[in-house]
Amino acid sequence: MHSTHNKTEFSIEFRPHIPILTPNIHARRANLTVKFQDIYGFTVEGNVDDVNVLNELREKVRQQGRIWSALEASKGANWYLQPHVSSIAEGIAFKSSLKLSTLANAITLRRLIRKGIPPLLRPKVWFSVSGAAKKKSTVPESYYNDLTTAVEGKVTPATRQIDHDLPRTFPGHQWLDTSEGHAALRRVLVGYSFRDSDVGYCQGLNYVAALLLLVMKTEEDAFWMLAVLLENVLVNDCYANNLSGCHVEQRVFKDLLAKKCPRIAAHLEELEFDVSLVATEWFLCLFSKSFPSETTLRVWDVLFYEGAKVLFHVALAIFKMKEEELLRARHVVDVIYILQKTSHHLFDPDELLTVAFDKIGSMTTDTISKQRKKQEPAVMAELDQRLRRLDQNG
Repeated sequence: MHSTHNKTEFSIEFRPHIPILTPNIHARRANLTVKFQDIYGFTVEGNVDDVNVLNELREKVRQQGRIWSALEASKGANWYLQPHVSSIAEGIAFKSSLKLSTLANAITLRRLIRKGIPPLLRPKVWFSVSGAAKKKSTVPESYYNDLTTAVEGKVTPATRQIDHDLPRTFPGHQWLDTSEGHAALRRVLVGYSFRDSDVGYCQGLNYVAALLLLVMKTEEDAFWMLAVLLENVLVNDCYANNLSGCHVEQRVFKDLLAKKCPRIAAHLEELEFDVSLVATEWFLCLFSKSFPSETTLRVWDVLFYEGAKVLFHVALAIFKMKEEELLRARHVVDVIYILQKTSHHLFDPDELLTVAFDKIGSMTTDTISKQRKKQEPAVMAELDQRLRRLDQNG
């Protein structure tokens, strides 16, 4: 591994070691566990069926790569940078004022992104479609270097928490869990904590920034992806000190679960199961702690293009996929076990995203914004009450 520098690329080149297994016909397939490394350097443990899914996935990724290459050959290297409507479902109304080719481009792009951006193109495509490139272009070129130099050695509550969390971020990873990986992740997180002192640092961001580093390959690009995510893509205050934005998202999610999966919602209510027990981590870590890495990144492909509503689609899909199993659960611990086991073994992102977008039904950003506004007063009142209780006890 080379030494890192803000501008240079890390030599993070992971080779997928996905064994092609041909077990004895009498072997109990489901019980034969294999370990291997995925293309981002994470150790994956799964049974033979999981490996077969991953082998199929690898082939689909190659096919997607060929489709993107053909598009680049016919439309030019940066064809996806042409003006597009960020969300077609909501942008159709503007059809008359858009050139038809632009609209066709945007529809093609949305469909392609949902099928997955090839790993080699991911850094470039994310950087442009998310708005990170535009954000970076508004400041001097030396901004990131100047920022990391200026904050070096400074100690704040945020830097102390970051230092505490570094060794706990994907422990055992071949690059992230090294002094070099820790140093790069620290610079990105500390830099951002000074850029936006209202957010500072919140647990969960360490996992998000770590995965951004692995994909983007440079600290500076990972920093700008984190900035666009927190400032433009996600809801405000999601990572604020009191996590008010995250609490609002959880309430909106409960409402949506009742609407989209009423049988599950009613059953979970009977069991007195609070969905935020599992969903808080999904929303704060953007599924990076729950899904295999390629599945997380396929969700992020869509998140960076279509916005925060994607998180609701995906969270609802996990419940929907396991509907019958969840309805048979008799205890809270059973529900947690089903959801955790499902998310950790979700090796097929196509299945997940098909359920998320085809079986959940449409949800516009506008509808979700209205839901948030409806829930905000109750959340703020609750947080206020909690604060008063703490003051009294203090």
